[in-house]
Parts: sequence; C-alpha cells; structure tokens
Amino acid sequence: MKATAEKLEKNTVLLQVEVEPEKFSEAINQAYKKIVKNVNIPGFRRGKAPRIILERYVGKRALYDEAVEIIIPDAYLSAVEDTGIEPVTQPELELVQVEEGKPVVFKAKVVVKPEVKLGQYTGLEITDPDREVGEEDIQRELERLRNRHARLVTLEEGAVEKGDLAVIDFEGKIDGQPFEGGKGSDYTLEIGSGSFIPGFEDAIVGMNIDETRDIDVTFPQDYGREELAGKPAVFTVTVKSIKRKELAPLDDEFAKDVSEFDTLEELRADLANKLKQAAEERAKAQVRREAVAKAVENAEVDIPPEMIDNRVEEMIRNMDHRLSGQGISLQSYLTYTNSTVESLKERVRPDAEQSVRHSLVLDAIAKAENLTVSEEELTEEINRMGGEMKQDPEIVRKILEGQNQMDLIRESILREKTIEFLVGKASLVKESKDAKDSGNE
Repeated sequence: MKATAEKLEKNTVLLQVEVEPEKFSEAINQAYKKIVKNVNIPGFRRGKAPRIILERYVGKRALYDEAVEIIIPDAYLSAVEDTGIEPVTQPELELVQVEEGKPVVFKAKVVVKPEVKLGQYTGLEITDPDREVGEEDIQRELERLRNRHARLVTLEEGAVEKGDLAVIDFEGKIDGQPFEGGKGSDYTLEIGSGSFIPGFEDAIVGMNIDETRDIDVTFPQDYGREELAGKPAVFTVTVKSIKRKELAPLDDEFAKDVSEFDTLEELRADLANKLKQAAEERAKAQVRREAVAKAVENAEVDIPPEMIDNRVEEMIRNMDHRLSGQGISLQSYLTYTNSTVESLKERVRPDAEQSVRHSLVLDAIAKAENLTVSEEELTEEINRMGGEMKQDPEIVRKILEGQNQMDLIRESILREKTIEFLVGKASLVKESKDAKDSGNE
C-alpha cells in the first residue's frame, strides 16, 4: 500500500491512498462470499451460485462496492499511521479508481490535530499563595460549627433579623400580573442566604410576625428564565413565623457535642490542622492552574472548529450522565431552565474551547520534553482506581480494555505529569500581603 499526505488550508490534510490489486481481488472474493449468501438465484441453492452468475444477477458494481467497504477502513487507518497525521474528524472519502486488476485509489480529506507553536513554558513566574492559617480563620470555622448545630427557637413576637429562618407567603407580579413560579406558601427562607433575588431578603429584615409588605426588586439580567431576566417585579410578602438560631457557648461541652474531642482546645487544634491541609491543597491547585494558564497564554495554536464541536458534544454527554445520576433527564433540565440544547451548547462553547486549547498545549509540551507513561505508572493508576471503586485492579483493567479506555487513561496520566513538570520548572514568587488582603476583600 502507498500513502501520501498533502497539507491543504489550515489544519486540513488530503491523503491519497493506493491499495494493491491483490488486496482488492481478495476483498472481491470476500464480498462474493458475503453477497451470495443473501441472494436467491433461480437454479442454485442459496450461497452456491458461481461468482460469474452472481455478477450477472446483481451486477459487478455491487461486488466492487462491497469490496471497497471491506478494504478502505483498514487502508485508511494504515495510511494515517504511515503518514503520522492525527485526525480529529471522520474523513471525506473520494474514490479515484476501482477496477479489478488495478490498484484501488482513493482520497481522504480530513481535519487534523493542529500544530502548536510553544512559547515559554519553563521558568514561568508563578505566585506562591500564602498557606498561613490565622486565629481568625479558626474562629470563623468555630462559628460555622455553632451555626450548624444551633438550636432553632420559634419567636412569639419580634422582627426578622439577618440569620433568622422566616416562614413566609409571597406572590410576585410583573406589570401587575402574576407569573409562573412567583408564588409560594409557608416557604422557609434563611435571611442572608442569598437564595432569592438580590434585595428580596434584605427587605424582609425588620418585618414583624403577621406583617405584610410589598417588596420592589429587579430580576438579574442573567436570570435563568429569559422572560423574567432584567424585569422589575413587586412581591407581596407576609411573615407568618420567625425561627431564630440559639447558639451554644464555645466551651468544652460544645466540643463534646459536635465532635469526638473532650475539650475546646482539642477541637481548635483539629480545626487548625484541617484548615492548614485545605489551604495547602488550595495553594497547590492555584499554582497548577496558573502554570498551565501561563504556558497556554504563551503558546500559539489555531484550533479547528470541529475539535471544539467535538468537545462541546462531550461536555453535553457528561452533563446528561451527571443529571441521570441525580434522577433528572437532560430534557427536564432544559425545560426547567427554559433553554434548548443549542443554547446550552453555545453556553458551554467558551469552556470547551479553553479545554481543547489546554489539552493541545499540554500535549505539545509533553512531546517536546519526551514525557511518556510507563507501564508501572499505568498499573499504579489502575490500582488507585481499583481502590476508589473497591474493586480488584485486574477487573478494572479488563473493563477499561474492553471499553477501549486505556489510551484515555494514559493520556490523563501524561497530562498530569506535564502539569507537574511545569510546576517543577516554575519560579515560585511569594504572594505579597497587599495581594492577599486585596483578594480577601
């Protein structure tokens, strides 16, 4: 077999493939054996008609067409391997010559993985986040525990305060007309949770039990329901009851009630340790993100739209799978959010493009640095997956092999190694106090 690759515009390649006459003859024989079993020819038992008779009955073109279907897939894959191209779409095929006794010649036009022009990716200056855990952080965590384990007391009288649970009836109107989903009864709302439209909860603060008040609000421009986005509305709200959190004192008894520790000091020490671990993980994740972002920013790549389309489809499939796990269909989600598959695709497209760009740059860096995945690393990852799944690693391996997922696992490991390479070659600069204070504002 002979194959040549001609680069066309941008990321498109035209393969010209020539398959030996002998292979075409073998394919015709296979085609004959397949077709003759499914054709009734008078005077012959099914499957026993000679080839010359079959050709007269169904036409030589039928044999040729079936033979082409047999040889082209393998010939195309061999041509891809021989020329070293990396297709990202299905090929557009064109038959040039199909005649017994002569080579089969066909062309395949295909979009390929684009070339990446790498910029600086070693010695990147990366911010090293502050990992310090202060007394105020520990105190904040203790307050969260107090609120989580607070006792709710129903008030006999009084006004709503921030942090209260207010049981309310409400009805919203736009231009004096009620709208779908704008009415509720005996709804428990935590004041300050931010779960309602901006301004709604703040307006309830100060209302007394059994008081009714009209609250003017405006739906955000990016609200999930297009017919409500940006619209002013008036909600008539009645406070039916108020429940207030009664916080326990921070002492040893509190520690015993909310944890396995006997003293408040032991609880504080445990919280400090967990906060330090969390800060360390956040810092590592931030360094990794910044290293990848800067390497990608310094690179140049012209991404074929087809690659982004493929990633969008993959993201929608993953979303469908996650929703199914929660007992929700994708169609139900679209109905609830008043959106369509097309609008959802447009919404995730920027993230899809960023994901493809990151993958291409990381792959290019791995290739430039000759980073590879060893069998030991692959086995280690499968063992880790087996541990998470509480399954025998060998069974996990067989499942992955059966689903043709091993290449994806290798790819994932290689990209992880590439990110670690970037971080290892980066120059970490301590985060300034001004930057940290600005980030906390």
